[in-house]
Amino acid sequence: MIKKMKKKLRIYYPWADIKRDECFFVPAVSTYKIKQEGLTAALHLRIRAKAEFGLLDGRHGVLFTRHS
Repeated sequence: MIKKMKKKLRIYYPWADIKRDECFFVPAVSTYKIKQEGLTAALHLRIRAKAEFGLLDGRHGVLFTRHS
C-alpha cells in the first residue's frame, strides 16, 4: 500500500518586521489554530500581540496586531 503524504503549510508570521501598532492579516479556514500559532510565535519573540477574527476582502482569517 502506498500512503499519501500530507504536506503541511508553513505560515510566516512577520513579527520582527512590523513596528508597534501595525498589523497583518492571515487568511485561514481553521482560525483558532492560526490564532494560537501566531500568538505563540509572538510570545517566543517576547512581543505583546492581539489577535482578532474577521473578514478582509471577502476572506475569513485572523488579524494580528503588535502592541510592543
